[in-house]
Amino acid sequence: MASLSASNHVARVLSVANHVADVDASSRIANSWRRCLVNHKLDPARRGPPQTLTEAEIRHAAEPMEQLIRLATPELEDLARVLREAGYCVNLADPSATALLSWLPGAADADIFLHWGVYTGSNFSESFEGTNGLGTALAEEKPILVHRDEHFREQWGIFSCAVAPLFDSTGRIAGAVNITSCRSDLSRTAHQLALAVTMEATRRIEDAIFRDHFRQAWVARVPGDGGRGLIAYDDDRRIVGACRTARALLGLTDGLIASGIDLSRYIEVDRQGARGADDVVELRRADGRALGRGHVAPPLRARSSTRPLAPPSDGPVDRFDALHRLAGRDPGLIRSVNRLRRIGDHNLPVLLHGETGVGKDVFARAIHAASNRARNNYVALNCAAMPESLIDAELFGYEAGAFTGARREGSKGLIVQADGGTLFLDEIGDMPVALQTRLLRVLENREVWPLGALKPVAVDIRLISATHRDLGRMAEEGGFRADLYFRLRGMEVRLPALRERADRDDVIRQIAREEAPNCRLAEEAWSHLVAYPFPGNMRQLRHVLRLAGCTAEDGVITDADLDLPPFGRTEPNLEAAERATIVDALRKHGGRVTEAARALKLSRATLYRKIKQLKIETAQ
Repeated sequence: MASLSASNHVARVLSVANHVADVDASSRIANSWRRCLVNHKLDPARRGPPQTLTEAEIRHAAEPMEQLIRLATPELEDLARVLREAGYCVNLADPSATALLSWLPGAADADIFLHWGVYTGSNFSESFEGTNGLGTALAEEKPILVHRDEHFREQWGIFSCAVAPLFDSTGRIAGAVNITSCRSDLSRTAHQLALAVTMEATRRIEDAIFRDHFRQAWVARVPGDGGRGLIAYDDDRRIVGACRTARALLGLTDGLIASGIDLSRYIEVDRQGARGADDVVELRRADGRALGRGHVAPPLRARSSTRPLAPPSDGPVDRFDALHRLAGRDPGLIRSVNRLRRIGDHNLPVLLHGETGVGKDVFARAIHAASNRARNNYVALNCAAMPESLIDAELFGYEAGAFTGARREGSKGLIVQADGGTLFLDEIGDMPVALQTRLLRVLENREVWPLGALKPVAVDIRLISATHRDLGRMAEEGGFRADLYFRLRGMEVRLPALRERADRDDVIRQIAREEAPNCRLAEEAWSHLVAYPFPGNMRQLRHVLRLAGCTAEDGVITDADLDLPPFGRTEPNLEAAERATIVDALRKHGGRVTEAARALKLSRATLYRKIKQLKIETAQ
């Protein structure tokens, strides 16, 4: 081993090897330090950047993780937005501790990460870099917080890393989610809270992985360990899969699952009680003892089997149910959903318009699920999150050898992957003009030319696009192709901001049940939530309640648990205030204009004029 520096940090690390450390000798950090010294023969004083893959090597490493990356990206984008202002970098790593995706914080903090080589392609295996969040979490297959001088190598002592490993549908390690901060003003307690949020994000990614893998099976959520246990079973109630937690809770093994063991050997599920996704039902053990209230979800995608795939119900299932649930009691959204019903399965492009965080992707998925394309792929691309240099290849695909670093077998591209299904282009206002031209050709000719291809590929897609920008104005000013804008705008749906929704209180209650199911809201916390404008909309509300659910004591969310930063404009916006007042009055009176006008002490004619002037949607 190289000569060791005589710094205080190095001396402390060496004392661990001699079991005289000033840290708990049985702690995970101490054990990791010993592994680094004894097993890996590492020098805590060594300085220098981590091993980093080339772009071609990164693409090669990402190939077997493509599906995981696709499922994890929306959740990680949300996590990065929430943690960005706290100076956190967010990474998705493969099982070898190589960062395959990275979301850097603001410019000042990002420079520090770039200087130290903490970015996409960097490898932080414990055997190379010593004790660190990513490498140690993967080595032990457990979440961990490594705070500043708990790192093995002295140079990494400026960072704090909170990491949760990711497990696949069979319970095997699939990668890890890492968040790292270089801020010295954040306490260990603050990082512990960030770790709790990261673990929740990871759990949702694992749920998505499991449900996607077993999309043709029934899925039961087993009580115990926070309700993290998932079991998949077929129509004959044979177990076809179980996640890591469920395997541990019930003693399931690969052999038992491969044998097609009957679900009733472990739990009894009254499937008659499951009439929709994640309905609550009573679960019982095989011996009749109550296991608790769990959830059962029908298959995500119907099979080709002739047997019924959904439980019997009192009446026909309405495929627009999900859209109606999203619309709630908001008059404008109800009207939009009713228009979508009338459109039916006509292949009409839909343009969703709304502020960041209002749930455009969720709404687009519900439109897809309500269409005759629901059995086929729903493929999404965020045009703002993808570098311009990569959108072309991702969207249109390429042939083998089309450019340096291209995959040997080429790539189908997202448009071809969506053939027969739905393509969702989020933040399409950020699409480069050159690619707008190529997309317009696809929509006109119903065929796509992959890079390097000698002939086009015919495609049949339904296009749903979304933006927070004013595309009409951009088209007038030359920032967006006018002909493409009118092709996209077969039907435009405005998704209102949370503060504008007529059923805002209902929405807050529902999201509180979803994000903090074991908690209740104290009165002052509820008052704060309904009064707050939520500039980040649904996404911000979800993260606020998710964090509050992690920090609440005795299951009660108080005002102190709500991470709601001050929000307001530097100059008064009278039009916005007037609009908010009218929307609130309409909400309180169920959209009835006469009663709202009376409450506002306005004539009906004046209120109707203001509704039209301020573009407030009401039920028709």
